[in-house]
Amino acid sequence: MSDPPSAPAATPSILRRLVTLAWPVIGLNVLNVLALAVDTAMVGRTAQAETALTGLGFATQIVFLLMVAMMGLTVGTVAILARAHGAGHHERVEHVLTQSSQLTVALGLLVATLGNALAPGLVQLLGGEGAALDAALSYLRPLLAGSTFYYLTILYGASRRAVGNTRLAFGVALASNLVNFGLNYGLILGNYGMPALGIQGAAIGTVCSQVFSSMLLLALIHRGVVQGIAISLRPRAIDSDLARRLVRVGAPAAADMVILNASFLSIVGMLGRLDPVAVAAHGIGLRIQALAFVPGMSISQATGAMVGNALGARNRAEAQSVVRSSVLLCTAVMSSLALLIVGLDDSIVALFDVPAESDLAGYTKTWMWVLGACMPLAGIYISFVGLFQGAGATRLSLRINLVATLAVQIPLSALLGFGLGLGELGVWLGFPLGFVVKAAMGWFEWKRERWAKTGATV
Repeated sequence: MSDPPSAPAATPSILRRLVTLAWPVIGLNVLNVLALAVDTAMVGRTAQAETALTGLGFATQIVFLLMVAMMGLTVGTVAILARAHGAGHHERVEHVLTQSSQLTVALGLLVATLGNALAPGLVQLLGGEGAALDAALSYLRPLLAGSTFYYLTILYGASRRAVGNTRLAFGVALASNLVNFGLNYGLILGNYGMPALGIQGAAIGTVCSQVFSSMLLLALIHRGVVQGIAISLRPRAIDSDLARRLVRVGAPAAADMVILNASFLSIVGMLGRLDPVAVAAHGIGLRIQALAFVPGMSISQATGAMVGNALGARNRAEAQSVVRSSVLLCTAVMSSLALLIVGLDDSIVALFDVPAESDLAGYTKTWMWVLGACMPLAGIYISFVGLFQGAGATRLSLRINLVATLAVQIPLSALLGFGLGLGELGVWLGFPLGFVVKAAMGWFEWKRERWAKTGATV
């Protein structure tokens, strides 16, 4: 197919709209990452911190793995909500959000039950044993028990993005993070007269903050504070047709998350067999570099909402302009932040109270540099993910991720780490190499415009 037709170059108005929608999402997601980073730093100041951090590294990957169904539901909800809002169908918006809320509650209860039952086996599968296994379970069990509140927070944040209202979510997230910080400072380290529960205290404080944020968001939406969106608190029969649409759009996005988690789980599994300390470094490095990844993902989320609104209004040219602006903005922001983080690597690692000459510090800085190197390509690909999700063309991003992860990243990590003897560095190098393929395939699919045909049928 020929190049995208007749879409004008990205105009300042499109870019301004994207920035206006994206900055509260960036702020919200950065707050969430900072909460994780602060929790990690606090856990790093407990007795036997290395063991606790290793357990936290295992637990984090499992939490991400068990979130895949919710992420699929969220992507499907945003795609349909954005399309309905762009077309001016306000009753449809309320119906979709009410139905999605009911499905989210059911999913959260399912994850809480099955997740706690499967948690020991999953941690052991990743190589967690002994004290590290116990630490991981101490964190996982309370966190999984509160899955419903976490999932509702995700859903309501995404729903406001779909209708172009993101500032309120940022304000709620700020309040929630203050609650999280205060509780975790008390429960992890034993301040304010609270018991010093260590890593378990981090989970309990986090769950309490998620209960606070989800209930506050629900109340604000129900009272009509959020313009353009509404929700009914009365239970309704499940709309089977809508559920099928959500599955059609969301299932590939959920599978996409499974593949993404498989890439990280494979890294953790390989590192666990080389040196368990590298697992702890992996977790710390991800939390640090997430400060560069998260703004890009936030821009991608805003891109998806704007693309969905544009396609709902049958304005494909505007959707194209949104994507062009997104690629420029996402790449610039992620690359700049990566350079800053890598340049301050010693100071940042010191914030986690990691001895400067330890293996843990060395591994962490190596992983940070590897992540930093892939940011420009990651920015390009993440922009295309926003396009595909906003258009409901989630099968395209799934296909790209399957090829790049299963055929490129994981085999290369194994080859470089074990076959060629590069150890931990080799395992990590597979990650940026996979993004070379993702960016190239994303650009190719954007040019083919099959996403526009899919968008017409969501």
